[in-house]
Amino acid sequence: MEERQMTDRKAKIREIKSTAKKKFVRYKEGAELYSMGLSKFQQMAHEAKATYKVDKLVLVSIEKFEKYLETFAEEP
Repeated sequence: MEERQMTDRKAKIREIKSTAKKKFVRYKEGAELYSMGLSKFQQMAHEAKATYKVDKLVLVSIEKFEKYLETFAEEP
């Protein structure tokens, strides 16, 4: 019974995380979020000046990245 409670708790945490709009993501999560390769996401995040480095941890600002991404929109 305890295993089931842990599984249910983990599922709820995943659900909350997926529905909450994050301000920052790591490279791997951002690449998955925007359906692109890791190296391409890293390159674009740097070009967008959306990276924040804390020791060895790099976070990407979703707001800055999305603004940069919008510059690639094709005109109809």
